[in-house]
Amino acid sequence: MAPTLAGPRDHGLFGCVLALAAALRVLVMLGYDTARLYWYDSFTYLDTAVRLRPQGAFHPAGYSWFLWALRPFQSVELVAGVQHAMGLAVGVMIYLLLRRRSLPAWGAALAAVPVLFDPAFVRLEHAVLSDTQVIFLVVAALLVLMWRGEVSTRAAAVAGVLLALAGLTRTATVPLLGLAALYLLLRRTAWQARWQARWRATLALVVAGALPLAAYAGWYAQHHGRFALSGSDGVALWARTMTFADCSIIRPPADQAALCPNGTVLDAASEYVWDPRASLNRLPGDRFTHNDLARAFALRAIAAQPLDYLREVVRDASLAFTWEPVAHPKRMSPTTAFQRGSWPLPSGQPLVDQVRKEYDPDIRGMRSVEPFASILAAYPYPWFLHGTLFGVLLLAGGAGAVLRPRTALLPWSFAVFLLVAPVAALDFDHRYVLPAIPVACVAAALAVRRPAPRRAGGYPRGYDHVARPRASANGSRAS
Repeated sequence: MAPTLAGPRDHGLFGCVLALAAALRVLVMLGYDTARLYWYDSFTYLDTAVRLRPQGAFHPAGYSWFLWALRPFQSVELVAGVQHAMGLAVGVMIYLLLRRRSLPAWGAALAAVPVLFDPAFVRLEHAVLSDTQVIFLVVAALLVLMWRGEVSTRAAAVAGVLLALAGLTRTATVPLLGLAALYLLLRRTAWQARWQARWRATLALVVAGALPLAAYAGWYAQHHGRFALSGSDGVALWARTMTFADCSIIRPPADQAALCPNGTVLDAASEYVWDPRASLNRLPGDRFTHNDLARAFALRAIAAQPLDYLREVVRDASLAFTWEPVAHPKRMSPTTAFQRGSWPLPSGQPLVDQVRKEYDPDIRGMRSVEPFASILAAYPYPWFLHGTLFGVLLLAGGAGAVLRPRTALLPWSFAVFLLVAPVAALDFDHRYVLPAIPVACVAAALAVRRPAPRRAGGYPRGYDHVARPRASANGSRAS
């Protein structure tokens, strides 16, 4: 059992930090007249919430279930309010986990600062997008897995369900279940090395995580005819290969040759998914009907040009560490602050009218509200705290993963995977970096913490004496 938390008086500093973070979110709710809705992501989420059937393209239904639960209130503003509360809860979970792991109050509070005060996180909380839910579920799973020195079967099962829900919110997070299982299987506590206990916890995690994923895949198959979580993985990976694919090297079979680069050059891999000039989009039918063919081509391209693929992934992932934000693709304008202005909804889109009628009649474009918007626009949060410092956090966490693998390895591996996986599967996006930051903060904090003081006999102070080996009557150790 890990060290117990301090008394309420010792949490005064974090209480002040949390109050300021809550005040910032209240100011955001006042500074914008509604939640931010994006075309077309927000509307497909809302449409799935109304119809409760899995979408055949990019988005699994996990976030739409959350929207469905709030549907009776018919308010996207309420959705934003609940997501702001989830953002605060993520900060609380980071703080509690690190205090549980013997960090001082100031250190644990400092690790929670990015998720509580970075405008990038707060803006996502105010939008109808799945990112906040993904972050909440991943950090909650990490909290459950690391709360005690030994992971019980029940805790492992709860973590498995949380990671499965994260995977059903964003499919790129599904492999986190495997990372967590590997961690449980290979870890060895100071006094408990029994394979049986580790196998039980690992099995509980895998089964509890696999069952929701399998059930969703079966539901998806009922509607779309294939056992899967989404219908876009092949299209995404094909787009990733378009930045380096050379068909003179790949030599694809005749049915895949139509997916070779056709001379269209775009400045980001994700642009190939949507550009009508790209080879996939010149095939008859909807692009996602060719998902299996696109996957086959992409895997062949990666096998034929592995170093080119690795180069593109490394180059795009490095964009997360720049001092100033890099526009990627160039048509995007990354920002480090809260903005003033108005953001109208697209006109002439039947889906907008349909969602407005069936989910929230008051859905409209967002605009800023004075004087609150001017206060938000003056709010300073330097980009390097989100970019360059993120790289420093990963380096510190990596050192901790090597020197203190029992504490820092799991959050660090989560952070690295959450950074690299979207780039390897499709492309870099500043928004996709955000889920990696909170767990990177946890890993870095655990890497620099002082080791817990130890009692006589070699056991950390605060650990439950029941978990120690007991002496038998003849003086030998009993397990």
